[in-house]
Amino acid sequence: MDIKKIIYVLRALGIRGILRLLVYSIQRDKINRKFAPKPDSSNGEAPGNLQSVTSVRGGIKVHFEHASVEAVSLGPGLFKISWEPGKETYPYSLEKFEWEPQPLIREVKDESCTLSTGEITLSVSRAGAIHVMDRQHNVLRADNPPLRYGERWKLSSRLTPEEHIYGLGERTAPLNLRPGSYVSWNTDPGGNYSSTADPLYIGTPIYLSLSSHGSYLVYFENSFKSRYVIGDDFEATFDGGKLSYYLIIGSLETIFEQLAELLGLPLLPPRWSLGYHQSRWGYRSEADIRKLVDGFMAHDLPISVIHLDIDYMDGFRVFTINTKRFPDMKRLTKDLDSKGIKVVATINPAVKQDPDYKVFADGVKNDVFCKLPGGKVLGGVSWSGWSVFPDFTNAEVRKWWSAQYQFLLDSGISGIWHDMNEPVSMSIWGDMSFPEMVQHDMEGRGGDHREAHNLYGLLINKTGHEALRQMLPDKRPWIFSRSGWAGLQRYAWNWTGDVESSWEALKQTIPTILGLGLSGHAFSGVDIGGYSGNPDAELYLRWFQMATFLPLFRTHSATGTKPREPWAYGEDTTSIVRNFLKLRYSLMPYVYTLAWKTSQSGVPPVRPVFWDAPGDPKLWDIGDEFMLGDAILVAPIVYKGATARQVSLPPGTWYSYWDDKVWQGPGEYLVTVSQEVIPIFIKGGSILPLEENKQLVLHIYIAEGKSVSSDLYFDDGDGYGPYRVDTLKVSYQSESCDITWDENGDYPFPYQSVKIILHGKKLEHAAADNVNIATEHNTIDIPVSRN
Repeated sequence: MDIKKIIYVLRALGIRGILRLLVYSIQRDKINRKFAPKPDSSNGEAPGNLQSVTSVRGGIKVHFEHASVEAVSLGPGLFKISWEPGKETYPYSLEKFEWEPQPLIREVKDESCTLSTGEITLSVSRAGAIHVMDRQHNVLRADNPPLRYGERWKLSSRLTPEEHIYGLGERTAPLNLRPGSYVSWNTDPGGNYSSTADPLYIGTPIYLSLSSHGSYLVYFENSFKSRYVIGDDFEATFDGGKLSYYLIIGSLETIFEQLAELLGLPLLPPRWSLGYHQSRWGYRSEADIRKLVDGFMAHDLPISVIHLDIDYMDGFRVFTINTKRFPDMKRLTKDLDSKGIKVVATINPAVKQDPDYKVFADGVKNDVFCKLPGGKVLGGVSWSGWSVFPDFTNAEVRKWWSAQYQFLLDSGISGIWHDMNEPVSMSIWGDMSFPEMVQHDMEGRGGDHREAHNLYGLLINKTGHEALRQMLPDKRPWIFSRSGWAGLQRYAWNWTGDVESSWEALKQTIPTILGLGLSGHAFSGVDIGGYSGNPDAELYLRWFQMATFLPLFRTHSATGTKPREPWAYGEDTTSIVRNFLKLRYSLMPYVYTLAWKTSQSGVPPVRPVFWDAPGDPKLWDIGDEFMLGDAILVAPIVYKGATARQVSLPPGTWYSYWDDKVWQGPGEYLVTVSQEVIPIFIKGGSILPLEENKQLVLHIYIAEGKSVSSDLYFDDGDGYGPYRVDTLKVSYQSESCDITWDENGDYPFPYQSVKIILHGKKLEHAAADNVNIATEHNTIDIPVSRN
């Protein structure tokens, strides 16, 4: 821990807290020295010569002198490749286990054996190299024979000179990770991480490759610490377990649909979660919360969610409420709910060691806490002091922890914020986690923290999700989490953690969020303004404008920082923030429909600008813009004092959201900006639904000769009741366009009238069902009879 982090913890915990950290740091290192296995210093063992080939269900198994590999086809363009020996990772991340056998052609030749689906051919050489080719014999992926170093595996895959690599979870790196080196070991980098920190909170080992031959995705199903060096080759090293990975080949949409089939679809969130969230470590009492709400009302600022950080707890003990500060939490949450504001409460997995604390005493009785070799319970350090930690790899422990949520839900809490779940045991130096040889149940087969560490955040989210599903069966669970792993999207959203307050951190947010989406984590966000610093008005405003278009739209900051409410910077800033807040709420029909589409397909709502034009190499490195769905391109301002910025537009016709100026892509343009305006473009051929004054407004942006179809999803905003999906189709002739509206579902249409606004053509005449309709300023108003 560096000096800045020591000062940060000292301010929060005092001298006694620092002394606890010192004691724990020494104890952790002593335990690691005593129990950790000795590193293997060999030069690495290759598989050796091929010995035999056998058929297995869906594929082949190739036996070598020192290893074996199984290659199985699970679906069109989906393969699983597993090298042995090594412990197989428990499949917590997977959603689907049974796959339909694929028609295959197996062939054994003198130099290799092959497995072909017709479209894709996978070959294994006599030395253990693996090549994957398309029908035209283009090599899509080329693995060298892997090397085995004791328990460790190392795999090197050759890359073409143009090949770009994206993902690997949460990274402070350019959008294209090549060149670079990265570690996957979920880590709390401290309360003020910079734009060069690695590793971070979510090290999901999923990456996307893009080249002129197409795209593929790899998921390494191995939870041990792993390291990646991306240069001329892609080198991956795993500290233990099997060398096992899934390979998905196809278009970007197909890849993410198949990834969602494998790992599970993201949840459809409650509608309120897509509104604005206000948070701070420092809202210490009910009076603070009520004053905060009054401020939003007084300044005419919409808000949907307030977050309670650890101040609401009794002595930072999880599943408690400080009744002196919050004398009637249930009344508070009920009052806020009547104003349309939900309350989210934070918890973390650390349980304070206190025999008078019910959660601790009950946990000891039920034997739920992680232990050292020899059976002694691990003692670590959290905000509450000396603490112990549940072993979420045990189903009975998950069941026990799940029951604890009832206390918060009975108090009217609507959502859960999982923090410190990398997991963290605070220390002054070294890894802020458990000793590596802490023992875990791993569903009865046993294991240690080297294997369980990266899974810990996933499993607390699984536990919380199951609790909310059981205890609030008529509501959709909403959890967001600082840490996780592949499969997290089934249970929780995430955010980028305790980022520093700087222009560089703002700029880094965009590729970080995009990389998370390309790693399967669809719903992400950031602490607006950074976590632990004091942004000036300009930095705060630019951060707010960018975050307006992210799924999790939240302001949060550390204890001791200056006020970060939207009115804290004066009315000039507040008025601009108000406009962007209201823009977000007007976009709700579009954003909610987009969230529904993500829950159906797995395709992330926030996407790189190359998403619809993956064949254009000029777009492959664009990491300071993003798409929100198919229709909206956002180019945030990430430099202080900027009066203009360069914007790269993909192919197509693009309209400025602000003034309807038309731009043609592909191309790069210098766009003027102001404090009030950032570049926002709407793609020609889009239907953008907005809600304005309780009316549905459909903005139709014309692209010459292009017919479009767009869905609109409606329901009550939560739960599992009736819904409807309306499909709008626009077809163009030379001087006219026809709009058809198909309805599907039982939910009544929620608007009394619909307004249609045409962009790109002058509207001269309109009719609905052969009845003429008055038009004015390219606008049509249509009354709607409710179902």
